[in-house]
Amino acid sequence: MTEKPGLDSAYALRSKDDNRRLYADWAETYDSDFVDEMDYRLPFEVARQFATVGGEGPVLDIGAGTGAVALHLSKLGVGPVDGTDISAEMLGIARGKALYSRLFTGDVTDRLDVADAAYRGVISAGTFTIGHVGPEAIDELLRVLAPGGVMVISVSARHWDGSGFAAKLESIKAQIEYLAMPEVAIYGPGATGEHATDRALIVTFRKR
Repeated sequence: MTEKPGLDSAYALRSKDDNRRLYADWAETYDSDFVDEMDYRLPFEVARQFATVGGEGPVLDIGAGTGAVALHLSKLGVGPVDGTDISAEMLGIARGKALYSRLFTGDVTDRLDVADAAYRGVISAGTFTIGHVGPEAIDELLRVLAPGGVMVISVSARHWDGSGFAAKLESIKAQIEYLAMPEVAIYGPGATGEHATDRALIVTFRKR
């Protein structure tokens, strides 16, 4: 019997192929058995931070998944929003929600099919976490972000330590301004299990 996809499976990912397989299996039930069941608040927190600091469209949602961030951006009146994800199956679910202007498969650790400085905003919730994406991908996000544009990405607090995020931000300090990193709960009070109290840093800045 195949193990049901879940957080433990996601945190145990070791390769891009592992990632694609997990989310292909998880796509159909991701909203019900993760977003709803775990009271997943991180997409809301990231979208709210983006709006609070004056972020505007067009926005690229990195690791868009089934569209949780775009849903909150739409409620806040922010758009248009494009989305990319390594999982075509997850994007298939997002496509049915009619939240995005464009959806495309892409690997943020490689080069995205996006022109330089194409977006006024880059946003991501849940992608910079254990078993997923590390700080090296920030260079590609900066490439597609226009000067003056806003980037808001969540980084799991567990992933931050030992993964080089602080050093990466130090290395790009000449390219950014107004850096802020508020810490938030990833899940709401309805969450259960060993990850229920996990937290994330909401890394926020403007590109010079």
